[in-house]
Amino acid sequence: MPQKPHQSDHVLALIVFALVILGLIMISSASVALSYEKFGHNYYYLKHQFLYGLLPGLFFLIVCYKIPYHLWKKLAPILLFVTLALLIAVFIPKIGVGYGGARRWVHIGPFLLQPTEICKLSFIIYLSAFLAAREKKIKSFYLTFVPFIIVIGLIGFLIMRQPDMSTALVIILTGLGIYFVAGAPLWSLVLLCGGGLGAIWGLIKIAPYRMARFTVFLHPEVDPQGIGYQINQALLAIGSGGILGLGFGHSRQKYLYLPEATGDSIFAILAEELGFIGCVVLIGLFFFLAFRGFKIAQNIPDTFGKLVATGITCWFIIQAFVNMAGMTSLVPLTGIPLPFISYGGSALVVSLAGVGILLNISRHTVEPRRGK
Repeated sequence: MPQKPHQSDHVLALIVFALVILGLIMISSASVALSYEKFGHNYYYLKHQFLYGLLPGLFFLIVCYKIPYHLWKKLAPILLFVTLALLIAVFIPKIGVGYGGARRWVHIGPFLLQPTEICKLSFIIYLSAFLAAREKKIKSFYLTFVPFIIVIGLIGFLIMRQPDMSTALVIILTGLGIYFVAGAPLWSLVLLCGGGLGAIWGLIKIAPYRMARFTVFLHPEVDPQGIGYQINQALLAIGSGGILGLGFGHSRQKYLYLPEATGDSIFAILAEELGFIGCVVLIGLFFFLAFRGFKIAQNIPDTFGKLVATGITCWFIIQAFVNMAGMTSLVPLTGIPLPFISYGGSALVVSLAGVGILLNISRHTVEPRRGK
């Protein structure tokens, strides 16, 4: 049972606050040219992120912080059902919205939501509740492993149909992290990793644009004006920043040279303007977020709280790594936002809701006893 509440992790809250502020600052700079071209003024994207991302995000952070985290265990099946319904709704005409060859959004009244962002958090809650309920049967093939494969396979299939391989990868890796901490047997992890790598290679082979991205990863000089354009412009931006950067607001790549300057590519703009020092600060903030998140997971006494804290922390860190590694050509480039930094209302709202749950869990932690 949860412990008597105490103060939440204020350090974690400050880290997230710093990331959000840094994100707003970078959006205000990275979006200037695109905002003026599309809307006739410089700060449309900043205002939109503030009004439809930060403000509702803070509201959900407070709500989730106030809700005792163990109540989410009871809501887990409902959350999964709603999430699956939303993932299916993106394919329904007049409800689902497509852009750039992908269908990833749905209209809910006046709002445009991205179900995959909601899926990241609801999947963590559901999987944590599922594995916590099977704590004594975690090594069972039929009672744990097979249902785990079915759920993660169904979610992965629906997301890949959009298609959104990068988000599917983040969700699957997060699920593996939760499964590992829950005490999964080694054979199941080996089987999952082997099958996952085979599936990824198969998905790359059957989709020409994915194979082209993989080829560009191996040979960035290939087709610099075509499929290799974004990564080459990103590397140019990062290299131009040097140690101290060109200065805030002085990016050249944001003037419609670098695609997705406010979204997936915002790390490259940050590196160009704030330099190596700015990148170190950003990476340091994510490092300390990981440290505080995993410390919360370590010190919470019940399995469900431990798995949710692990999952939320893994989600942020895996997604941040995939984004920054893609921009620096350490891994193949994928279209995934940088948590708390990239433009995107749904992503920021759901991320802050996740932080609220994590902060509530931190109120029930117990510091381990020190030996003599």
